[in-house]
Amino acid sequence: MAGAADSADLMSTANPRVKALVRLRSNRRARVDAGSTLVEGHDELRLALRAGVRPTELYWAPSLVRDEHRGLVDDVRDAGARVTSVSRDVFDRIAYREGPDGWLAVVPDPGSALGDIVLGPRPLVLVAEGIEKPGNIGAMLRTAEACGVDAVVGASTVTDFGNPNAVRASKGTVFAVPVASAPSVEVLDWLRAHGIRVAVTTPAGTTALGDTRLDGPVAIVVGAESTGVTDLWLDNADETVVIPMRGKVNSLNAATAGAVALFEANRQRDAAGR
Repeated sequence: MAGAADSADLMSTANPRVKALVRLRSNRRARVDAGSTLVEGHDELRLALRAGVRPTELYWAPSLVRDEHRGLVDDVRDAGARVTSVSRDVFDRIAYREGPDGWLAVVPDPGSALGDIVLGPRPLVLVAEGIEKPGNIGAMLRTAEACGVDAVVGASTVTDFGNPNAVRASKGTVFAVPVASAPSVEVLDWLRAHGIRVAVTTPAGTTALGDTRLDGPVAIVVGAESTGVTDLWLDNADETVVIPMRGKVNSLNAATAGAVALFEANRQRDAAGR
């Protein structure tokens, strides 16, 4: 399809559009109100396009962009985005990565409503409760995409999936995995309504991970590093799961715990012939 009309070059950091982009980068309420977020980086933007994302705006800095990557401008324009070239000073103001490569797009927020998520016949769901660090959210999304999960659900999360640092940490996989956020009680009700077993990871778990049945419809629940999962999940778990460890620590980074559990689920599903 024909893309949107290009905008004039943007050279001043005092431009209102620059200020609006900074708000999207730094303010969750601004992202919620706009229904949009930012994705920065050539590879991340390419992955978003492959996942069907339709950017509304593209800001690119010709002085930063590699010659072999310039074709992305036309691809984003063809997807319907308004394209604006910006000065290096402007890009330094709107960028949130270290060592920016000159690409920043405004895209629709990646989150869905719980009721809009389509599940397979034997769904595998990762539930992340109360996660605060965007880096952990991003790492979970990368693992979830690698493991082919049906959805990643944020339960009473502090960080939104559209947080630009979570988008960056996910390497763009936030656009390739169905994601949704809701209060924990709503997430639990949704899982029950779909007949999905709840396996809660906790150092006090009663079943070792390798002995837990993960080849059927199941949600693996991980909690924040500082507090773990809340009593709501512990009281309603079909199984509490412990990851055996031989060292002196008794818990893992939240993203690491989720990764270990998801790959164990994949192992079991492969053994069962999916």
